[in-house]
Amino acid sequence: MNDGHTGVTSQQRTTRLDKLWPRRRPVVMAILNCTPDSFSDGGRFLDLSAALNHGEDLIRDGADIVDIGGESTRPGADSVSADEELRRVLPVVSELRNRHPELPLSVDTSKAEVAAAALEAGADLINDVAAASDHRLLDLVATHGAAIVLMHRRGRPRTMQNDTEYDDVVAEVKEFLSQRAASATEAGIPAHRVWIDPGIGFGKDVGGNLRLLAALPEFAKLGHPVLVGASRKSFIGEISGADVAARLPGSLAALIPTIQLRRVVVRVHDPRPSVQFLEIASRLVEAGA
Repeated sequence: MNDGHTGVTSQQRTTRLDKLWPRRRPVVMAILNCTPDSFSDGGRFLDLSAALNHGEDLIRDGADIVDIGGESTRPGADSVSADEELRRVLPVVSELRNRHPELPLSVDTSKAEVAAAALEAGADLINDVAAASDHRLLDLVATHGAAIVLMHRRGRPRTMQNDTEYDDVVAEVKEFLSQRAASATEAGIPAHRVWIDPGIGFGKDVGGNLRLLAALPEFAKLGHPVLVGASRKSFIGEISGADVAARLPGSLAALIPTIQLRRVVVRVHDPRPSVQFLEIASRLVEAGA
């Protein structure tokens, strides 16, 4: 079946996505922010040439997936229009797809208009921090034979850190993700194409983030691939005192709970050290099994 207007087929997407599993270590998703205001690297890759050069660097450094975003979701961020988001991400998706036909590509968006255009341009995965609050996203992903990430967050980026109190953060996040994943499968997306993300740093305090990371095996029991995005986030700085540029050691430490999970993806800014860390850690676990 031909998918969209670019000649991308469902079978091509299936081939790209299925090759991610299984492997000894977690899958590494590298972050490519085409935004002026992302918390770690805002503005550095807003220009198309800079974005493509960075994308090539991420791929050379071992990224298994590149996740392209055109709207910052950092705490306090303002939303942007669909037209602006498309202007930022579509040329990057199209060019990286042309250059790397075998590489899985993800687009970080909550807008159906952006998702539709990105899928037609060759994206394989929609990474939605709003967990498909717009139900059209589920239908689009199902129709295109793509995958979707459903993330938990409380509120919107501008206000999400105003309320970080939970009676039981693990139970509440798990129940939310279970319900959203059920909606996705009911829309026709196979369970292995529905990835769930507990939303580290999205409406959680330090203790909540740590409890969610420690509980990753519980999320895996829901039967879906689990995505974890802890790279350079503020809880690492709150614990260690390190500023954003100096949080690589803490970012790697936050990956420890992912090592023994069967289908898990880690979303990172620094793929080369992350791949090395995960390769060695996974071999150590195997050696002790």
